[in-house]
Amino acid sequence: MVVMITGAGGMVGSHMVDYFYNANVDKVVGTYYRPTTDIMDIQGKAELLECDIRYFTNVYDIVKKYLPTQIYHLAAQSYPAISWDKPQETMEINITGTINLFEAIRRIKKENQDYVPTVVVACSSAEYGNSLLNCNKPVDENVALLPLHPYGISKVGQDLLSYQYYINFGIHTVRARIFNTTGPRKVNDVCADFTKRIVLMENTSNNVTNKLRVGNLETFRAITDVRDLVNALILLAEKGKAGEVYNISGKSIYKIRDIIDIIRRHTDIQFDIEIDKALLRLTDEKVICGNSDKLYKETSWKQKYDLETTIVDMLDYWRKKL
Repeated sequence: MVVMITGAGGMVGSHMVDYFYNANVDKVVGTYYRPTTDIMDIQGKAELLECDIRYFTNVYDIVKKYLPTQIYHLAAQSYPAISWDKPQETMEINITGTINLFEAIRRIKKENQDYVPTVVVACSSAEYGNSLLNCNKPVDENVALLPLHPYGISKVGQDLLSYQYYINFGIHTVRARIFNTTGPRKVNDVCADFTKRIVLMENTSNNVTNKLRVGNLETFRAITDVRDLVNALILLAEKGKAGEVYNISGKSIYKIRDIIDIIRRHTDIQFDIEIDKALLRLTDEKVICGNSDKLYKETSWKQKYDLETTIVDMLDYWRKKL
């Protein structure tokens, strides 16, 4: 089996490389461009190729050369905040990049009808947007897609493109709407931000009380460990139905303030909380939680990591890196 992972330099992609490396898969090809993780963490575990997916020829040449059996399309501009500042770039990477991947597969299939890869596309809970604001229970896959920022819109585009290429060209696509996920190597989310800054405080502490600047601590999120997410994506490649969409959401819901309580239990430094208006979002859903019953039923996916384990592992990661 040949596995291709776009966005192997991201948090999820790097953990997926780890998984397949340990599983002794025949061949793992990972593409990256402006990686958000330390690419040296996965060096030697896969054939790593620099590839800007906004350019069709880059993508086509790689798919044509390796003819991957499974493709995990993770490459994306994945930060809502950045999408406000760079909406054009967000659309180019997320939507044009997805078209380039599917067009590469479509053209290769015309020449070689026996080539039928499975493509798992990393979509997002951000697609639900305003539906999350008005829902008092975990949302399922049938809830209206009403994104609230350019990133969410770009993910709707990826999602519907995946469906369209399945319906029209028979490309075996599986869509994964991923809810809040974190873990070691993550950057620019609340868990990564808190744990990194606490470790920086540990490294510079001089027995004074530090200040941890925060945004809204009163929202609720179902948070999944990246290693559980990787397991879910692989199960979807093996057991998911072509053309279908699946929520991947943790069952447990945590208040953002809970993250700070966990950190306090695992550090010796003292710190106070300070609300920073600059960290408050234009729109911030009160509760984000998905109904993953469809995923559980069709793949028997189970979570292995609770939030405390995840936060401890993230603290340890930063202690080694910083």
